[in-house]
Amino acid sequence: MATCDFTTSLAGAFPTSSNFSELLCTKFSQLDDLNVATKLAVDNSFLLFSSYLVFAMQLGFAMLCAGSVRAKNTSNIMLTNVLDAAIGGLSYYLFGFAFAFGRYESGNNGFIGRHFFGLKKLPDPVAGYDYSFFMFQWAFAIAAAGITSGSIAERTQFYAYLVYSSFLTGFVYPVVSHWVWSPDGWLSPLYKSPLFGSGAIDFAGSGVVHMVGGIAGFWAAYIEGPRIGRFDADGKPVTLRGHSSTLVVLGTFLLWFGWYGFNPGSFLAILKSYDSFKGYWTGVGRTAVNTTLAGSAAGVTTLFGKRLLTGHWNVTDVCNGVLGGFAAITAGCSVVEPWAALICGFVAAWVLIGFNKLAEKLKYDDPLEAAQLHGGCGAWGLLFVGLFTNKDYARQAYRDDMNYGLFMGGGGKLLAAQIIDILVIAGWVTALMFPLFYLLHHFNLLRISKDDELEGLDVTRHGGPAYHHGDKTLEGSIKDMNKMPAINSGP
Repeated sequence: MATCDFTTSLAGAFPTSSNFSELLCTKFSQLDDLNVATKLAVDNSFLLFSSYLVFAMQLGFAMLCAGSVRAKNTSNIMLTNVLDAAIGGLSYYLFGFAFAFGRYESGNNGFIGRHFFGLKKLPDPVAGYDYSFFMFQWAFAIAAAGITSGSIAERTQFYAYLVYSSFLTGFVYPVVSHWVWSPDGWLSPLYKSPLFGSGAIDFAGSGVVHMVGGIAGFWAAYIEGPRIGRFDADGKPVTLRGHSSTLVVLGTFLLWFGWYGFNPGSFLAILKSYDSFKGYWTGVGRTAVNTTLAGSAAGVTTLFGKRLLTGHWNVTDVCNGVLGGFAAITAGCSVVEPWAALICGFVAAWVLIGFNKLAEKLKYDDPLEAAQLHGGCGAWGLLFVGLFTNKDYARQAYRDDMNYGLFMGGGGKLLAAQIIDILVIAGWVTALMFPLFYLLHHFNLLRISKDDELEGLDVTRHGGPAYHHGDKTLEGSIKDMNKMPAINSGP
């Protein structure tokens, strides 16, 4: 140990202190142990707190979903959100984590992990994974499932939900996360032979989480077809408004809050050496700033964009715009400058507006705009990385010879890797989820009956409505109030 060599030399200058070297060596060794323990405690606290923030996004999803559906389906969508966490916890524990991060000293491959099933042999100092890391990744996995459930709200059988949610969190999503986030993944910048010498950058999951959930939701909603009444006899769209803008706004702010664990937390550690090039502290802070700016730019752009298109200031549209900006910046939050994050959010807003217009023309119905928001804006976020990644920031977050964005002078290799990333994610999710939803539909296990849909899932499938006023439901009370004579308030 270098410290002990130093203390031995120092002790030679003090012959009367025969035990001085041994004493100092012991003290320095204890100090090193304390520093290691402190680093582990700080980094694990940071990672666990980030996990809690990401998990809090489930509450945000729940409130957003509840506000975006009609009152007669509130209990149903709440139950699916609760089970996102529960089913995801079991399937990710048994299979998902192993498929995503199951690396070992030997026998690893670029396609799928093969170790740590049921968290066996975890923690593993060789792989560098422990229980805190599992918690963080589980919170991400259930976020992907939550995206899909929003796309098919108000018309899906509960059994179908149980099947696809388990499959998505236990296999489909973990394989994609292995490709991009595991050091052994073939798309990872840390892979031994990275794609185009670069690998694909998806720092916190615009593709891994948002595209996976959004594309799965797209195929489910496409196969199911639109809700009854969403399009009239002439094929023109009819707005089926959610029952509570208040819950939509509450859900948006909870998701906004949770995104500060989602993106900055993806550094996985915070107690790193601080200098002008590898300062993790500035990287974590900049990631939070970029997240804020992208969401803010997207929200304001949506506000005025929808005003021009519809003539209204619509709070629900603005909330979805904010979330679209977050979904887009998630891939590049750590590797771009703040001014670029504004561009990311601005374009994401128009991507969302454009996909929503296209959905109406194609008679596609997604009550939460989840496929358009997460799938479309997530894909834009991956392209954005290939254009605007900063050289120094990319090397800070990944490796010293990392490629950077086309518009930043880095050439087209990173952009090419990002395009491949988009294509393979879309292809993988389509290849697995389309047949699953088609089979469920073929055997009449996907969509509820017409009568159930008109009555509402809360009454027909969940034992009663979500809202009560005394002995009456909220909807019944409103009907009674409408029958009451007008009150004469003056002459």
